[in-house]
Amino acid sequence: MPAENAWSKGRVGPGAQFLDPVALQRIGSLELVARGVVEGFLQGLHRSPFLGQSMDFAEHRPYSPGDDPRRVDWKAYARTERYFVKEFEAETNTNFTVLLDCSHSMDFGEQISKSDYSRYLAACLSFLARKQGDRVGILTFDSEVRDVVPCSARHLELVLLTIDRARPERKGDFALALKDLASRRTRKGLVALISDLYIEPEDLRRPLNQLREIGNDVMVFHVLDPAELDLPFTGKFTLEDMETDEILPLAPEQLREEYKKLIDEHVAQVARVLTSAGADHVLVDTSRPLDQTLFHYLLARQERKRRGRWASLS
Repeated sequence: MPAENAWSKGRVGPGAQFLDPVALQRIGSLELVARGVVEGFLQGLHRSPFLGQSMDFAEHRPYSPGDDPRRVDWKAYARTERYFVKEFEAETNTNFTVLLDCSHSMDFGEQISKSDYSRYLAACLSFLARKQGDRVGILTFDSEVRDVVPCSARHLELVLLTIDRARPERKGDFALALKDLASRRTRKGLVALISDLYIEPEDLRRPLNQLREIGNDVMVFHVLDPAELDLPFTGKFTLEDMETDEILPLAPEQLREEYKKLIDEHVAQVARVLTSAGADHVLVDTSRPLDQTLFHYLLARQERKRRGRWASLS
């Protein structure tokens, strides 16, 4: 789809090019992927997307040499004959932490694995956060916490290295891992959870509430392969559960309608729990270009921030 036809109201320029997720695998370097995707879609936007706080006015500060004259509040100058610059909430540095699910189920994928797509997404979000001046960190987990990089302005390279070496190798225990994550998070900031969310939706509520109670802004990227959403297979074959090793004979044609109903209900219930807990829910289809996913989410997030409400951005 041409970029100029993809988004309304002129917010995406004609120079934006969406990247096939499979093509990203040929680049090899997470840093190059993140830099290329983020800088590419920033060129196509008429205004910068911010992960962090809203762009609402926060306060004035005295003008300093080197400040952009366009940010001078001339009405304040007319009243006081002194130069003041407007500060906005988005300009306040914050802690941005990626929580990356590395359980074995993330290894599934027809064209690109959920794990690879999630690693690219984590790298792009971290690169964007650092580009806007935030401190970045990461925590990877399966049944327990595996790697932790605390938030710092100097940790982008270490965050990218941690993402690069994250591999889905062990069974996941989401509920225990999330409780551990919530107990470690003592400072407020911005948290991005990236996972396929194969968990009882209600088990998400308590740890998310704990993150929110200490002031965190939480976004959850619900990553699924299109085959998980539609069950497109034909013929008779067996499926193996990637975390329990259970073998299940399957005739997709007979189960497709019931399966789609169940997966749709699961996604809808996850969305309800997350939004009721004050978190963004973003359903991510791994066949969709990564930069398009980020475009859609960041612009919708800005609009939601402007209106002051939470939403499921599926």
